[in-house]
Amino acid sequence: MPGVPAEEQLAEAATVSAFTVMDSSRLSTFVISILLIVYGSFRSLNLEQENRDKEKEKEKLTGAPATENEGNMQTIDTCQAAFLPIGASVSLLIMFLFFDSLQMVFAICTAVLATVAFAFLLLPMCQYMIRPCSSGQKISFGVCGRFTAAEILSFCLSFFIVCIWVLTGHWLLMDALGMGLCVAFIALVRLPSLKVSTLLLCGLLIYDVFWVFFSSYIFSANVMVKVATRPAENPVGLFAKKLHLTGLMRDAPKLSLPGKLVFPSMQNSSHFSMLGLGDIVMPGLLLCFVLRYDAYKKSQVTMLDVGVPPPPTYVQKVTYFHCSLIGYFLDFDLMTFDPVYNYMYEEVLYFILVGLLTATVSSEGDLRRMWNEPFIVQSTPKNLDV
Repeated sequence: MPGVPAEEQLAEAATVSAFTVMDSSRLSTFVISILLIVYGSFRSLNLEQENRDKEKEKEKLTGAPATENEGNMQTIDTCQAAFLPIGASVSLLIMFLFFDSLQMVFAICTAVLATVAFAFLLLPMCQYMIRPCSSGQKISFGVCGRFTAAEILSFCLSFFIVCIWVLTGHWLLMDALGMGLCVAFIALVRLPSLKVSTLLLCGLLIYDVFWVFFSSYIFSANVMVKVATRPAENPVGLFAKKLHLTGLMRDAPKLSLPGKLVFPSMQNSSHFSMLGLGDIVMPGLLLCFVLRYDAYKKSQVTMLDVGVPPPPTYVQKVTYFHCSLIGYFLDFDLMTFDPVYNYMYEEVLYFILVGLLTATVSSEGDLRRMWNEPFIVQSTPKNLDV
């Protein structure tokens, strides 16, 4: 800039960079995404333990040998991992081409899924709240099934929050519903091995790179950003207009669907940081798999140890989950220090996670076990020749 000393220009650039790094919206995005991944991973671990406890109780009552019961959890196999990016591409293209015709369907389906997912997120809190005054018995609702009082309460609260979101369209409620979707997906969907994890994340890497960087050359628009930021017509407002109703229902705003998390900046009220749910869920599935393997490995070591094992060193306390979490942290550092190219660094995230995890398990000698079937319990023979 002419007339301005070079020292002042450098000082101004450093100030802008510091404000960018400390921007509250980016800090909020980072903290919330880490918390969602950690909470969802440990929630999945607790669900597995609950399923094992139920099988043990069933074995005691019936005498039948316990079998692996996944409960409500879904395990992604190799075929599903290979075709998931293709299915996601087809869904994204349909939403881009036919959004105006199907936006009512998209809004209603999203509201239903968000209600169930947010009820899942609220369930532990509701269980803690009504534990003193509830026996835990399930109440029958006919063909709908049997539910505990905590499950009914969490569903009612979730339904109430979704109704407020539909009437107001507030970004904070949209974020809350998006958080519920993230936690539910991480906790209820499982990756069985590192091979499936690598196949899934590499496919999604190609999916993201194509739809973010190259879709504009074919469709004259960034398909990913267009679908993520496009608001849908409010179903309540449309029904109110058809029924000639007035008031709040008729003036219901357009809905920004909870396929992303947005956080406003305290430095600039018009600036929002946006992070797609896929950039939380997909790395979260890998970190959840790693946490489950850490717990499995610890349980196997505990069963094989004879006597009192020596206390673990600081190096041994660092698990694969910690290493993978560091990879996710590094990606957010890259996006923070260079926000102009944050889309590119979101793709680099998959390489960082898989590469760092593979290097770590290779040094520990667990790569072959994690690559194929890491959770198969090796049964020891009952009669051993001495």
